[in-house]
Amino acid sequence: MGNSRVTVREIARLAGVSVATVSRVSNGTGQVSEEMRRRVLEAIEEHGYRPDHLGRALAAGRHGALGLVFPGLSGPYFTELIQGFESEAVPARASVHILCTHLREDSDNQVLEMARRVDGIAVIGGTISEPALSRLATMVPVVVLAGQGPDTVSSVSVDNAPAMTRLTRHLLVDHGLRHLAFVGNPDGSPDVSERWAGFRAAYRELDLTPPAEPVRVAMQQPDGVLAAERLLVGGTAPQAVVCANDEIAIGVLVGALGRGLRVPDDLVITGFDDAPIAALVSPSLTTVRQPIRDLAAEAARQILSAAADSHAAAPQRIVLPTEFVVRRSCGCPTESPTGGNGK
Repeated sequence: MGNSRVTVREIARLAGVSVATVSRVSNGTGQVSEEMRRRVLEAIEEHGYRPDHLGRALAAGRHGALGLVFPGLSGPYFTELIQGFESEAVPARASVHILCTHLREDSDNQVLEMARRVDGIAVIGGTISEPALSRLATMVPVVVLAGQGPDTVSSVSVDNAPAMTRLTRHLLVDHGLRHLAFVGNPDGSPDVSERWAGFRAAYRELDLTPPAEPVRVAMQQPDGVLAAERLLVGGTAPQAVVCANDEIAIGVLVGALGRGLRVPDDLVITGFDDAPIAALVSPSLTTVRQPIRDLAAEAARQILSAAADSHAAAPQRIVLPTEFVVRRSCGCPTESPTGGNGK
């Protein structure tokens, strides 16, 4: 019976070769004579040697770890990202280190320090400065998630602007609404910036004048409640509130219902993301479904590929499709048959 605790040094001694030769044979890399390969493989087979992934990583000058850089960890969006990222990292036997930059004055330096401990990093767009991103890309493979960085850095995002244009046109054309408010802060968030641009584009495509400014709030449910308080005071309330994500939308919904408004009869509300709760609230939330796990999984694949091959392909800009999900909160009489309404 093999001994899983046998070390690479013992295999090297038994085969009469160097530790480096055992590493090359077990990893399938480098030049090794057939005679040496045979002796190493026989020793491995006889003693049941299983290479330690961390040891292999260190031997190759790697850490066996990947980094994720987020502004914070609250809400379902980041949970989905982590699960998607780990779906690729774990089978590759890479641990995942998470750094949250929220309230850190030295975010750039913290991320650059992380680069010394990992083989590659995925960074949420807008989380650190572009100069820091450029420098980071000289240290380890980097992928920007939900945004874009400099030309030297790969990115994975979704078609935010076209998706929001389609949702907004649905309200303007199919429901005949005109007074819409966009809730979310485009400053510092590439995702929200693109969604705000898509919202305004829908107005322009119809020769209508869009709102000059969004209602700037953060991205969590309490911020949506605050937005509702600002929007629903007096006689200037909008006909519809188009939210930058589902968390804001659910907060607006809570605020509207708390004021005795009926959704969608008195106020239409839409979101973005299609978080699990979007289908569970009443009324269920019309939104845009984005493949959050796929975003992070693709970023992890790119990093793993680049870490394994120093001659990897040039930086890529990958844009994943979204799906328009029609539910009750926009005023449609029925949901689309599959919960969505096309891509």
